[in-house]
Amino acid sequence: MHIPEGYLGPYTYIALFLIMVPIWLYAGYRVRKDLRSKQVPLLAISAAFSFVIMMFNMPIPGGSTGHMVGGAIIGIILGPWAAVVSISVALIIQALLFADGGVTAIGANCFNMAFVMPFSAYIIYKLISGKSEVTSMRRVAAAVIAGYISLTLAAGFTGFEFGIQPILHPAVNGEFPYMPYGLNVALPAMLSEHMLFFSILEGIMTGIILLYIQKSDPSLLEEKKVKSSAGQKTQPTAI
Repeated sequence: MHIPEGYLGPYTYIALFLIMVPIWLYAGYRVRKDLRSKQVPLLAISAAFSFVIMMFNMPIPGGSTGHMVGGAIIGIILGPWAAVVSISVALIIQALLFADGGVTAIGANCFNMAFVMPFSAYIIYKLISGKSEVTSMRRVAAAVIAGYISLTLAAGFTGFEFGIQPILHPAVNGEFPYMPYGLNVALPAMLSEHMLFFSILEGIMTGIILLYIQKSDPSLLEEKKVKSSAGQKTQPTAI
């Protein structure tokens, strides 16, 4: 799913950098403000986990790759803002040190995998799990579904960004300067491999890890309680 160098034109990669800058800044603020001391080691471990799991990939016709990300389980356990930080760190290291993903595409790759994926997973997980007990199987099912849908969404965004390049940057002397395949090719290519394989693995992996945490330390799944403005009641907050 990593977008290589030279596949996106400046209209797209500059726009996604500009979108990601305030997201990175606010994510850093939320992590400093909300992350519990018990979760700090998990933030580093989650970045390493995402880095490693993304290295197992398969090529997709057109030049990109298909793989798991781990963004759903990170978003569920640590919250979506912490997931933005940990996955962005992994993606930036991969781009700068291993040329896995283009440097100019860092904003786009972080938008797809470090923002769209954990936020969509977090929202889907919360909607399905509702107010069920943290040790309930309903939450495991919610995690599986969240993992599947969130990775598929991230792949869809990547395919869309690929597919609009021929529209934004038409061919010059018969050659396209960036990604030459339109939406009718790029979207099915990105979605099919993920929907039929990697999203299924992402969902299963997310459910298994959540089930393990339920058995080993369910307190990690409990939401942090903060005082309301009145200082008398408490309400849950996401990181």
